Amino acid sequence: MELRTYKLYHGNTLMQWGKATRVEGAKGFVFIAGCEGQDPTLDPPNFRAGEKFTPNVVEGAAAQWRMALEKIKSRLEEAGTSLDNIVHMTIYIAGPFPDGVVNSPNFRPEVMEEFFREHCPKLCDTNNPPTHDLVGVASLALKEMVVEIGCIAALPD
Repeated sequence: MELRTYKLYHGNTLMQWGKATRVEGAKGFVFIAGCEGQDPTLDPPNFRAGEKFTPNVVEGAAAQWRMALEKIKSRLEEAGTSLDNIVHMTIYIAGPFPDGVVNSPNFRPEVMEEFFREHCPKLCDTNNPPTHDLVGVASLALKEMVVEIGCIAALPD
């Protein structure tokens, strides 16, 4: 399988995302639902749908980004692929955004770049991290959440 990301420049600056990813020879794709900064080890035991849920969201935007990315890594590996094979991500950031999403303290691209450099430096060399959409939203599932990230990854051949 071969992944190729087409890098994106604004002026002479390489952006933190690509403009397209080309996949050849993939066996299939894995779609990961939105991952957030909620600590699953703190979930109440025997929680049932319809009950009031007590949030266990980690504090701080950077910590929530890191936890969401850790969940993505784990779920990709469980599904038979890895961070190296991500072809696209969708990042939802909770607002408000008086100066735009990219100027929000909840937008923490440096955490994503650090995470990818730590866990798959090869991807950053060629994919810089994967292509992604950045979407500002009024709120996420719980009021304490500031980021949710979903992704699509190729299954290696």
